[in-house]
Amino acid sequence: MANTIADIKKFWETKEKEILSPFATLSTNSQGREKEEAECELRNCFQRDRDRIIHSKSFRRLKHKSQVFLSPEGDHYRTRLTHTLEVAQIARTVARALRLQEDLVEAISLGHDLGHTPFGHAGEEALNEVLQPQGFRHNEQSLRVVDFLEKDGKGLNLTWEVREGIAKHSKTWAEDLVFSAEELPSTLEGQVVRWADVVAYVNHDIDDALRGKVIKENELPALALEVLGYTHRERIDRMVKDLVLNSFNQPVVKMTDEVREATEILRRFLFERVYLSEEQKAERDKAKRLVKELYRFFLEHPNILEREYKLYKKGTTDLQQSVCDFISGMTDRYALYIYQKYFIPSSWPEEGRRNTD
Repeated sequence: MANTIADIKKFWETKEKEILSPFATLSTNSQGREKEEAECELRNCFQRDRDRIIHSKSFRRLKHKSQVFLSPEGDHYRTRLTHTLEVAQIARTVARALRLQEDLVEAISLGHDLGHTPFGHAGEEALNEVLQPQGFRHNEQSLRVVDFLEKDGKGLNLTWEVREGIAKHSKTWAEDLVFSAEELPSTLEGQVVRWADVVAYVNHDIDDALRGKVIKENELPALALEVLGYTHRERIDRMVKDLVLNSFNQPVVKMTDEVREATEILRRFLFERVYLSEEQKAERDKAKRLVKELYRFFLEHPNILEREYKLYKKGTTDLQQSVCDFISGMTDRYALYIYQKYFIPSSWPEEGRRNTD
């Protein structure tokens, strides 16, 4: 029986070496943090990273950021937060079956979308078009959030493995799901999250599109359904089990060609009929225009940016980057509030006087 907190931690570190796959990332073998700090007596380094992410402001804001449908009124549509939780659940299931480091998988999963824009991928497209020449990618912004923007410019000081997994979690706009060695995270845990992200959004975005009557069940590609299944549950089950069986005791995480190709068919269908559909185009265009107008406004009025965004000029003198940081960190409703504040005339109060901020 353990006599101290340190004994408990030592017990679990020993268990890791006994139980986990030889391809797993042991917490005791982490490449560490950019800034050295004392270890926690009870939690391993990846547990600490997970907890830092969960307690961050960026994580809490995910509940008011769109996943697919912009500012949905229904209670059951996914948000960026529920997407994140679904990714974490799927990733942990795969990681446990493969005997990988679950704490590392969970930390990467919970942090992977912290830098995502308001209004889903419409907001990401808008910032990518105006932020030149470097462009905008939400995975890179997520890394910037944990490295610098959180904790008033101090960052979360996460481990190298979690940071790499966040930076390399996405290949959203690609037509296929074949990843090069350079694109893949070096840890299998990071690779699990990359696949879990695909499994989660392909399936829950179909579910939300059906709920929103953007598509009908009989319109889903028959070729993909024959391989993956005809229900939400069947498709997730097939994808997860395929990942596990095809990756068990292997140095890389991947699907079989059959399941991967069926998943690609569903992804292409989603892009054509949901993400870039004519039904969504009007609202996407509005969201993109709003983001671009905010971007131009704050570039032209850095004095107002300084008043609204306390991290402006803190750690960077790049005005473009600061405007990008400010806008990408907004929730949907806060972006609408800021837009209304600076672009929409306010009604004059009845008594002829208005309160000032």
